[in-house]
This record gives sequence, C-alpha cells and structure tokens, in this order.
Amino acid sequence: AAGAGDMAVISDLLVQFGQMLVVLGLAPLLTGFVRKVKARLLRRQGPPLLQPYRDLIRLLRKEAVVAENASWLFRAAPYLIFAACWVAAALVPTFATGLLFSWSADLIVIVALLGSARFFLALAGMDIGTAFGGIGASREVMIASLAEPAMIMVVFTLALIAGSTQLSTVAEHMIHAEVGLRVSLGLALIALIMVALAENARIPVDNPATHLELTMVHEAMVLEYSGRHLAVIEAAAMLKLLLYVSLIASMFLPWGIAAAGAGPQAYALGLATYAAKLGIGGLLLAVFEISIAKMRVFRVPGFLGAALMLALLATLLMFMTRSFE
Repeated sequence: AAGAGDMAVISDLLVQFGQMLVVLGLAPLLTGFVRKVKARLLRRQGPPLLQPYRDLIRLLRKEAVVAENASWLFRAAPYLIFAACWVAAALVPTFATGLLFSWSADLIVIVALLGSARFFLALAGMDIGTAFGGIGASREVMIASLAEPAMIMVVFTLALIAGSTQLSTVAEHMIHAEVGLRVSLGLALIALIMVALAENARIPVDNPATHLELTMVHEAMVLEYSGRHLAVIEAAAMLKLLLYVSLIASMFLPWGIAAAGAGPQAYALGLATYAAKLGIGGLLLAVFEISIAKMRVFRVPGFLGAALMLALLATLLMFMTRSFE
C-alpha cells in the first residue's frame, strides 16, 4: 500500500511538472500564432510560427548591457517577474484539474502574483530614471488601479456560483453542475476579456508591436533591458498572455479537462482540447486586434471603468438571483 501511495505521489508530481513545462513551452507558440494570424489577415506573409522561440534564444546569447546607475533591483526584477508569471500560469488548470499544487491555485493568489509582477516591472521601469521608464510605470499603475478591482469582482462572481475561489473547484463546478446560461456569467466574461486586453498591453489599450513614445506602456518600462534580461521579460509577457487565455478557458469553457487522477488517455484528450482552446483564443484575439483601432491613453480609464462596472453588475446580479432561489 505504501508503494502504491509513493507511485501515486510520483505520478502526481510528474503531471504537475508536465503542466509547468506545457505552459512554458506553449507560451511563445501562442504569441507566434497570434502574430502569424494577424499578418495573414492583413495579407502579409508574417514571421514564422516559431519566431518567438528564435528571438528568445538569440536574446539569451547576447550580452546584457546595464546602465551605470542601475541598482540590484534592475537586475533582479526580470527573474522575479518571470517567476511570478510562470507560477501563476502553472497554477491555472490547463488540461487537468485537481493537480498536486491545485490547493494553492486560488484565484486571489493568481491576482496577487500578477500584481507583484506588475509592481516589480513598474519599479524596474523607474529605476534608471529615464523619462520613458517613468511614463510607462505611471501608466501601468494607472491601468492596474482599475484592472485589479475589476478582476477581483469577476473572482467574487465566480466564487458565489461555485462556492469557492479555488480554480479546480470552479472548473469542476462549471462542468458538472447545472449552471445554465446566466447573465452575471456573461457580464463577468466580458469584464475579464477587457481586463485581459489591458493587462497584456494589447490593442485597444496598447499596441504590442510599436515603439511610439507617446503611446507605449509595456515597451516603455522594458526599453532599457537587453540580452538575457530582455529575454526573461519577453518570456514572462508571453506567459501572461497564455495565463489569461487559460483562465478564460478553464473558468468559462472547462470542457475536456481531465479529472484528478485520470489516466494518460484522459490527459491526452485534455491536452488536445486545451491546444484547441488556445488556438481559438489566439484566432479571436488576432481578429479583434485588426478590427479595432488603438484608443488614446486618456480613454483607457473609461474602458477599464466599463469593465469594473460590468464586473460589479455581475456580482450584484449574482447576489440578487441567489436571494430569490
């Protein structure tokens, strides 16, 4: 019995480790897929699908040039940001629920990890004292001050439905329980998509492909980085995009996710459905980005204010419908 228990623990560890490698391996592919689809929709050839992997390898080989007045924080921040994003992405149930570390996969923990990553990024942007870094950091914090409350309200809505903020529990509840079509869930989904666009510096909030001084947010903060530091920050940004697509898929479209302790066949099916969800998410993002123009920075608070109102409305509707039941 002890041997069987040890084998179960080893298999659980392997599956959890597999999930960490899956999110790390697929994150650059998702970014490359979005870029390729956008280029194709604009009738251009576009970069190869695997270009983000090549970019990261090339940056890792280059020497990191650091400003003379950079503090230890500037050197440490990329690794802290990457670690926070990787852990947060690995906690989201991708192809299976109830994994070994799923007890810590709480939605509030994931929001806190992303918040700490953003905090270090803003500090790193201001560390050297360039005007660009200061502008980017101030805009990032302004976006965060509206995006985080909206995210928390989405978390509360889901917690009211599933009775827990733990992601595995939410996913299992959404699959098995008779949730039905709820207005509050629809509002929460729209709010989460709006937050995801802002958090990942995508159009209409920020354009990930430009270096325009007047508009950039994320690029302004990482402008002073080079070499391996830039590679690690770029990898963290790719992980963050994958995290939000995974989060939307696991909470609102959890079909195909394998249950805890399921066999290899269920895990393989879970991986296939997860890859399909990522593909659909990337396709929809690319279509949305070429269909809409980037908004002015001063209109971003209005955009995120709408997300906060939708999330708040979702929570209030959830409270009201529960009181009538």
